[in-house]
Amino acid sequence: MTGKGRELADMMERRKVDILCVQETRWKGSKVRSIGAGFKLLYYGVDSKRNGVGVVLKEEFVRNVLEVKRVSDRVMSLKLEIEGVMLKVVSGYAPQVGCELEEKERFWSELDEVMASIPTGERVVIGADFNGHVGEGNKGDEEVMGKFGVKERNLEGQMVVDFAKRMDMAVVNTFIFRRRRIIE
Repeated sequence: MTGKGRELADMMERRKVDILCVQETRWKGSKVRSIGAGFKLLYYGVDSKRNGVGVVLKEEFVRNVLEVKRVSDRVMSLKLEIEGVMLKVVSGYAPQVGCELEEKERFWSELDEVMASIPTGERVVIGADFNGHVGEGNKGDEEVMGKFGVKERNLEGQMVVDFAKRMDMAVVNTFIFRRRRIIE
């Protein structure tokens, strides 16, 4: 994230994005910082060399933030009230392939705890880098994913699918066919 703040703010402004979850911020501490173009980043990190999560908000939404939970350098959440609707925004950064299973289980446990703390009826959006491949097709998993995943499912991807099933959520980027995989 270092050095990318203004570029990110410009992209959000151009694409008319008001709220964005970010990972690998690599900033130590728990602060709110302006990144330009009318956007603020609320973030948390314990090491300036790895991990870190955050949520970028249009400045006008910062006053709508009712709660910030900085769980770890891999999970944080914000509770906002926007036009009378309660919204929980969760930013997550799962351990990469090759990390210890214990670290992966700790991440999923933290995410489960955040989800368990959300009152019934409150809307939830999770923006995360789950570092997994859920695979192409959706046979047997139609209730949580579409047909447009990529690659073969790996252990980390199975963890994503299992989480979606437990939480009655969906892996939304698998429902839309995209020719280009790179965001400009």
